[in-house]
Amino acid sequence: MLRDVHGNGVLLPEEIRWIPAMNAGRVENIYVQPGAAVSADTVILDLSNPELVQAAFDAEWALKAADAQSSKLKVQLDSERLAAEATVAGLKADCSVAKLDAEADAELFKDKLVDRLTAARSRTKAEQLAIRCAIEDKRLITLAESERAQVAAQEAETARARAVYELKKQQVELLKVRAGLDGVLQKLGDTIQLQVGQQIAAGANLARVANPRRLKAELKVAETQAKDIELKQVASVDTRNGIIPGRVVRIDPAAENGTVKVDVALEGDLPKGARPDLTVDGTIQLEKLEDVVYVGRPVHGEAESTVSLFKLVENGKAAIRVPVKLGRTSVNFVEVLDGLQPGDQIILTDMSQWDGHDRLRIN
Repeated sequence: MLRDVHGNGVLLPEEIRWIPAMNAGRVENIYVQPGAAVSADTVILDLSNPELVQAAFDAEWALKAADAQSSKLKVQLDSERLAAEATVAGLKADCSVAKLDAEADAELFKDKLVDRLTAARSRTKAEQLAIRCAIEDKRLITLAESERAQVAAQEAETARARAVYELKKQQVELLKVRAGLDGVLQKLGDTIQLQVGQQIAAGANLARVANPRRLKAELKVAETQAKDIELKQVASVDTRNGIIPGRVVRIDPAAENGTVKVDVALEGDLPKGARPDLTVDGTIQLEKLEDVVYVGRPVHGEAESTVSLFKLVENGKAAIRVPVKLGRTSVNFVEVLDGLQPGDQIILTDMSQWDGHDRLRIN
């Protein structure tokens, strides 16, 4: 006996993409209508946003100004560095001359050709110039570090201006709404279809695109029958134009209106006419019971219950009421635990009008 459960549902795309409005805008043009095939780069519609365009224009000029300021700063710093290097070079030359004068005066003082004061002045001047040269060398190093810091700060400002411009530019480009997915345009708008001239808020859904070649079945199974459903169980989906094999891939953790949603991944080729939102019937195989007695499921035959059924006797000329203990159920069959034997014939239709009788004559 094959235990299975049945559920109705629809085919849904596995790959769906909602396209939101990244910025507020007004619908200017609509190029594609629902049902049309689209590629990822297909422009579906145009939005307009004058404030955003102006902001992008301002950001572009702010970037140009930052680039110009960066170039100006580099020229200015180069000029200052060259002037400082020239000063240091001149100072070093003076230092060298003063050193030579001091050495010459020292020799002349030994020969009594100049007095002690003149020699001391020459030596002092040379020492002062040497100290100034050392200070100017350190200042030149500090100037180089200051130059790098100023250039880095200006480059950061330029990078910030460029990032703002790229963001505004991208936002303007997104006013051309593209599909972003190869498939079929299913909807324009969320609840009502978009119209030219309509004002759109940021974040509103503009369109829905789905891949029609990758579909799944979403079945609604009665919550009383869904308790035995497990992932990877074998299923079959009837599209009324063909039956597609599949497997259970998702079970909704919560029941809704007395049913549980079960997703079935389709493993066979889609029959002709299979499309999103197509109504289908699905059957999920729970298990295969070996060596059991089973019978067609009676009208009031619930799982794990005892019911009264009429069994045919006397070659079908009469029927007697017998208690039958039922076990596990399927869509069309139920397991018999006690009360019937293989070969017994019973009446499956509703016999509630004969509740007061234990034996019936069959005409």
